Amino acid sequence: MSGATLSVVLHEPLIPNNTGNIGRTCVAVGAALHLVHPLGFDLDEKKRRRAGLDYWPRLDLSEHASWGAYLQASGRARRWYFATQGGRDLFEADFLPGDHLVFGKETGGLPESIRKPQADRVLVLPMRPGERSLNLATAVCAALYEAVRQLLASGDLRLDEDHRLAPAKPIQ
Repeated sequence: MSGATLSVVLHEPLIPNNTGNIGRTCVAVGAALHLVHPLGFDLDEKKRRRAGLDYWPRLDLSEHASWGAYLQASGRARRWYFATQGGRDLFEADFLPGDHLVFGKETGGLPESIRKPQADRVLVLPMRPGERSLNLATAVCAALYEAVRQLLASGDLRLDEDHRLAPAKPIQ
């Protein structure tokens, strides 16, 4: 595992553009990205180059063959699971360095078999009544920036003089 402050986990993502946008957001905030297979697209270098993913080499990326493989690789990481209903709202979470933010695929979200045992760690993004969901990349961005906001407020992250994210303590 890298020294990333936060991690985003995508369980069986289907749409390459969403994953690309999420990867870019992870690079921007220094978060790691975990992709749990099967994926609904191919990540080979030729396709990444054609898609213009010039930031992809800076992405702290891990791929996992299955949910079980991810769990084994991530060990005792503290996880927050995102869903469109149930659970608590995003703003009730108390994010800490090292947390993993787990999202499901675009068409069905996280399977109940993953969410149900962790019901106290399921979060929803508040929306108006009747709205069913946000785009996956939008939801990840909103959740990730709320976590970053909290880490800034707690002093676990800081902004440098150019308003860029920096480690809590300047590297000597």
